[in-house]
Amino acid sequence: MLRTFFKTAALATSLVAASALAASAADYTLRATANSNENDEDYDGLVVFKNFVENASNGAIEVELFIGTQLCSNGAECLQGVADGTIDIYISTSGGASGIFPYVQVLDLPYLMADDRIAERVLSGDFTRKMREMALEDSGGAIRLMTIGNTGGWRNFANTKRRITKPADMEGLKIRTVVADLPQELVKALGASPTPIPWPELFTSFQTGVVDGSKNGITDIMGMKFPDAGLQYVTLDGHAYMGALWWMNNAKFQEMPEDLRRVVVDGFYALQQATFASPKRKSIQAYEDFVAGGGDLYVPTPEEKEAFKQAATPVYDWFQQNVARGDEIYAALTAAVAEAEAEINAERAADLN
Repeated sequence: MLRTFFKTAALATSLVAASALAASAADYTLRATANSNENDEDYDGLVVFKNFVENASNGAIEVELFIGTQLCSNGAECLQGVADGTIDIYISTSGGASGIFPYVQVLDLPYLMADDRIAERVLSGDFTRKMREMALEDSGGAIRLMTIGNTGGWRNFANTKRRITKPADMEGLKIRTVVADLPQELVKALGASPTPIPWPELFTSFQTGVVDGSKNGITDIMGMKFPDAGLQYVTLDGHAYMGALWWMNNAKFQEMPEDLRRVVVDGFYALQQATFASPKRKSIQAYEDFVAGGGDLYVPTPEEKEAFKQAATPVYDWFQQNVARGDEIYAALTAAVAEAEAEINAERAADLN
């Protein structure tokens, strides 16, 4: 009996010692932050990334997660932290990064990517590598774009006033945008009034009539309880894929040996796939809850969607003429979309036969 006890105690001690050794054996620690919460797709992606990288590196890499505003509070501040090396990994929207890399707003250009399959093919290929190359150049080699995932599905027009089926229905509406220029140009092109409002103030702004609508995905709408503030009309025009830009301090990445850099790259691939999938699942319940609460959900016909696209075409020229390196990144995106459409249409045709 005592012999068994001592054997068990010795085994337990050795396991604790091994665990302590493993815990202290990390050669690299990556501090990753997302200005969101644990219900968000960004968090889902980071959990997958942390699990993959720590296991695939045999504990040589440790990933610390900081969810919320513990390390920084907005895009400019967080990206400065990435450049300085106080933050290793950060996720931004295109609006959050546009102050430093204005051309990332190309992801907000409306109606260029038709569906998830096209968007996921485009963002998994050379287009993202092109944007990485541009960001490295413009940050003096400090900030590296690792991947582009998704954060909330697709942007749709939602409002408190009426069903929107055509561009003319947008006239007179005050639509909330971020401070970035491109979303404001889009709203103006469609006949509405762009009104920049900080995200935390949006609920109250709906209640008080400061704004009538917004450009958001359904999971954000329901997560923030905007229907309780009067947001009752959503038109599923899917004008923009909600890209999530994952940045990393380039010096931290480059100081790792090649085998660990490969682990990190593969970890970001796993993260990307998780963020592609997460909004699809979460949106099911979100749409059901929106309709159950009395919300009006409208799906435009192909003809109606084409009318929105035609009304928005001036934004393409504006972007190429007014955004630094806009023509360069626009050409890269449209070429990638055309290639993805050709490949996927061929795959669909083969699968239908």
